[in-house]
Amino acid sequence: MVVPPRRPLTRRLVRAAGEERASGETMQVDALLSSLGDRSLGWCMVLFAIVNLIPMPLGGTMITALPLLLVAGQMALGVRELHLPAMLMRREIGCRRFQRVVMRLRPLMRPIERMVRPRREGVFTPRNERLIGCAMFAAAFALFLPFPLSGYLPAVSLLVTGFGLVERDGLVVLAGVGIGILSVIVTAAVGAALFFGVQILAG
Repeated sequence: MVVPPRRPLTRRLVRAAGEERASGETMQVDALLSSLGDRSLGWCMVLFAIVNLIPMPLGGTMITALPLLLVAGQMALGVRELHLPAMLMRREIGCRRFQRVVMRLRPLMRPIERMVRPRREGVFTPRNERLIGCAMFAAAFALFLPFPLSGYLPAVSLLVTGFGLVERDGLVVLAGVGIGILSVIVTAAVGAALFFGVQILAG
Protein backbone atom coordinates (compact mmCIF):
# COMPACT_ATOMS: atom_id res chain seq x y z
CA MET A 1 0.00 0.00 0.00
CA VAL A 2 1.40 3.37 -1.04
CA VAL A 3 1.11 6.07 1.63
CA PRO A 4 0.18 9.42 0.07
CA PRO A 5 2.66 12.23 0.70
CA ARG A 6 1.84 14.39 3.69
CA ARG A 7 0.79 17.89 2.72
CA PRO A 8 2.73 20.63 4.56
CA LEU A 9 0.76 22.31 7.32
CA THR A 10 1.07 25.80 5.81
CA ARG A 11 -0.33 24.50 2.52
CA ARG A 12 -3.26 22.96 4.37
CA LEU A 13 -3.98 26.31 6.06
CA VAL A 14 -3.75 28.24 2.78
CA ARG A 15 -5.87 25.68 0.93
CA ALA A 16 -8.56 25.68 3.64
CA ALA A 17 -8.79 29.47 3.40
CA GLY A 18 -8.92 29.18 -0.40
CA GLU A 19 -11.85 26.77 -0.21
CA GLU A 20 -13.73 29.24 1.97
CA ARG A 21 -12.80 32.11 -0.34
CA ALA A 22 -14.67 30.37 -3.16
CA SER A 23 -17.90 31.29 -1.35
CA GLY A 24 -16.92 34.83 -0.32
CA GLU A 25 -14.16 37.23 0.68
CA THR A 26 -14.43 36.35 4.37
CA MET A 27 -14.75 33.14 6.37
CA GLN A 28 -15.91 32.29 9.85
CA VAL A 29 -13.55 30.65 12.34
CA ASP A 30 -15.76 27.55 12.66
CA ALA A 31 -15.87 27.12 8.85
CA LEU A 32 -12.08 27.32 8.64
CA LEU A 33 -11.66 24.74 11.40
CA SER A 34 -14.17 22.44 9.68
CA SER A 35 -12.17 22.70 6.44
CA LEU A 36 -9.00 21.70 8.29
CA GLY A 37 -10.55 18.48 9.55
CA ASP A 38 -10.35 16.73 12.90
CA ARG A 39 -8.00 17.42 15.86
CA SER A 40 -9.69 20.78 16.35
CA LEU A 41 -7.82 21.48 19.58
CA GLY A 42 -4.45 21.43 17.84
CA TRP A 43 -5.73 23.44 14.87
CA CYS A 44 -7.31 26.02 17.21
CA MET A 45 -3.97 26.43 18.94
CA VAL A 46 -2.22 26.87 15.58
CA LEU A 47 -4.83 29.29 14.24
CA PHE A 48 -4.91 31.61 17.26
CA ALA A 49 -1.12 31.43 17.70
CA ILE A 50 -0.78 32.70 14.11
CA VAL A 51 -3.09 35.60 14.98
CA ASN A 52 -0.85 36.48 17.93
CA LEU A 53 2.27 36.44 15.76
CA ILE A 54 0.90 39.36 13.72
CA PRO A 55 2.56 42.60 14.92
CA MET A 56 0.11 44.63 17.01
CA PRO A 57 0.21 47.55 19.45
CA LEU A 58 1.26 46.96 23.06
CA GLY A 59 -1.67 45.42 24.93
CA GLY A 60 -3.31 44.01 21.79
CA THR A 61 -2.60 40.44 22.92
CA MET A 62 -4.89 40.98 25.93
CA ILE A 63 -7.72 40.33 23.46
CA THR A 64 -6.14 37.91 20.99
CA ALA A 65 -4.72 35.66 23.74
CA LEU A 66 -8.16 34.97 25.24
CA PRO A 67 -9.06 32.16 22.78
CA LEU A 68 -5.73 30.46 23.57
CA LEU A 69 -6.49 30.67 27.29
CA LEU A 70 -9.83 28.95 26.61
CA VAL A 71 -8.26 26.25 24.42
CA ALA A 72 -5.38 25.51 26.81
CA GLY A 73 -7.66 25.69 29.83
CA GLN A 74 -10.00 23.04 28.40
CA MET A 75 -7.02 20.86 27.54
CA ALA A 76 -5.76 21.21 31.12
CA LEU A 77 -9.18 20.12 32.39
CA GLY A 78 -9.13 17.04 30.17
CA VAL A 79 -12.05 18.16 27.98
CA ARG A 80 -12.18 15.83 24.96
CA GLU A 81 -14.39 18.01 22.73
CA LEU A 82 -13.41 21.64 22.40
CA HIS A 83 -16.09 24.23 23.19
CA LEU A 84 -15.58 27.89 22.29
CA PRO A 85 -18.07 30.78 22.51
CA ALA A 86 -20.37 31.06 19.51
CA MET A 87 -19.42 34.73 19.17
CA LEU A 88 -15.79 33.70 18.67
CA MET A 89 -16.55 30.84 16.28
CA ARG A 90 -18.68 33.16 14.11
CA ARG A 91 -15.91 35.77 13.92
CA GLU A 92 -15.19 36.82 10.32
CA ILE A 93 -11.65 36.58 8.92
CA GLY A 94 -10.54 37.94 5.55
CA CYS A 95 -9.53 34.95 3.41
CA ARG A 96 -6.82 36.71 1.41
CA ARG A 97 -5.39 38.44 4.47
CA PHE A 98 -5.22 35.14 6.36
CA GLN A 99 -3.42 33.49 3.44
CA ARG A 100 -0.91 36.38 3.27
CA VAL A 101 -0.21 36.10 7.00
CA VAL A 102 0.37 32.34 6.74
CA MET A 103 2.77 32.80 3.83
CA ARG A 104 4.59 35.58 5.71
CA LEU A 105 5.10 33.22 8.66
CA ARG A 106 6.20 30.36 6.43
CA PRO A 107 9.94 30.80 7.20
CA LEU A 108 9.08 30.23 10.86
CA MET A 109 6.81 27.24 10.20
CA ARG A 110 8.85 25.50 7.48
CA PRO A 111 11.47 24.00 9.86
CA ILE A 112 8.67 22.58 12.03
CA GLU A 113 6.94 21.11 8.97
CA ARG A 114 10.11 19.33 7.92
CA MET A 115 10.56 17.52 11.21
CA VAL A 116 6.99 16.90 12.35
CA ARG A 117 5.66 13.32 12.04
CA PRO A 118 3.73 10.87 14.23
CA ARG A 119 5.99 9.65 17.07
CA ARG A 120 6.31 9.38 20.86
CA GLU A 121 2.66 8.39 21.24
CA GLY A 122 3.24 7.96 24.99
CA VAL A 123 3.12 11.75 25.29
CA PHE A 124 -0.59 11.71 24.44
CA THR A 125 -1.96 9.92 27.50
CA PRO A 126 -4.87 11.76 29.21
CA ARG A 127 -2.67 12.66 32.20
CA ASN A 128 0.15 13.98 30.02
CA GLU A 129 -2.25 15.96 27.86
CA ARG A 130 -3.62 17.69 30.96
CA LEU A 131 -0.06 18.58 32.00
CA ILE A 132 0.61 19.92 28.49
CA GLY A 133 -2.60 21.95 28.77
CA CYS A 134 -1.39 23.44 32.07
CA ALA A 135 1.93 24.45 30.50
CA MET A 136 0.18 25.99 27.50
CA PHE A 137 -2.27 27.83 29.76
CA ALA A 138 0.73 29.38 31.55
CA ALA A 139 2.23 30.33 28.16
CA ALA A 140 -1.10 31.81 27.01
CA PHE A 141 -1.31 33.81 30.25
CA ALA A 142 2.23 35.10 29.65
CA LEU A 143 1.04 36.13 26.17
CA PHE A 144 -2.02 37.82 27.70
CA LEU A 145 0.03 40.07 29.99
CA PRO A 146 0.75 43.45 28.35
CA PHE A 147 4.52 43.36 28.91
CA PRO A 148 6.84 44.70 26.20
CA LEU A 149 9.11 42.24 24.32
CA SER A 150 7.49 39.19 25.97
CA GLY A 151 4.68 38.17 23.59
CA TYR A 152 6.53 36.55 20.68
CA LEU A 153 8.01 33.58 22.56
CA PRO A 154 4.70 32.38 24.13
CA ALA A 155 3.00 32.59 20.72
CA VAL A 156 5.78 30.52 19.14
CA SER A 157 5.48 27.91 21.89
CA LEU A 158 1.73 27.60 21.29
CA LEU A 159 2.27 27.37 17.51
CA VAL A 160 4.88 24.60 17.87
CA THR A 161 2.72 22.69 20.37
CA GLY A 162 -0.32 23.05 18.13
CA PHE A 163 1.58 21.58 15.16
CA GLY A 164 2.69 18.70 17.36
CA LEU A 165 -0.89 18.03 18.45
CA VAL A 166 -2.19 18.10 14.87
CA GLU A 167 0.42 15.60 13.66
CA ARG A 168 0.56 13.57 16.92
CA ASP A 169 4.27 14.30 17.25
CA GLY A 170 5.13 13.95 20.93
CA LEU A 171 8.68 15.20 20.43
CA VAL A 172 7.52 18.47 18.82
CA VAL A 173 4.89 18.89 21.55
CA LEU A 174 7.60 18.54 24.21
CA ALA A 175 9.72 21.11 22.35
CA GLY A 176 6.73 23.47 22.37
CA VAL A 177 6.24 22.91 26.10
CA GLY A 178 9.94 23.66 26.68
CA ILE A 179 9.66 26.93 24.74
CA GLY A 180 6.49 27.70 26.71
CA ILE A 181 8.25 27.23 30.06
CA LEU A 182 11.09 29.47 28.84
CA SER A 183 8.56 32.09 27.75
CA VAL A 184 6.96 32.09 31.21
CA ILE A 185 10.39 32.59 32.81
CA VAL A 186 11.18 35.46 30.41
CA THR A 187 7.81 37.09 31.06
CA ALA A 188 8.26 36.77 34.82
CA ALA A 189 11.71 38.37 34.51
CA VAL A 190 10.30 41.25 32.43
CA GLY A 191 7.47 41.72 34.94
CA ALA A 192 9.90 41.74 37.87
CA ALA A 193 12.16 44.24 36.10
CA LEU A 194 9.21 46.55 35.43
CA PHE A 195 7.98 46.25 39.02
CA PHE A 196 11.34 47.02 40.61
CA GLY A 197 11.97 49.76 38.07
CA VAL A 198 8.72 51.48 39.06
CA GLN A 199 9.60 51.04 42.74
CA ILE A 200 13.00 52.66 42.23
CA LEU A 201 11.51 55.58 40.29
CA ALA A 202 8.79 56.02 42.90
CA GLY A 203 11.35 55.96 45.70
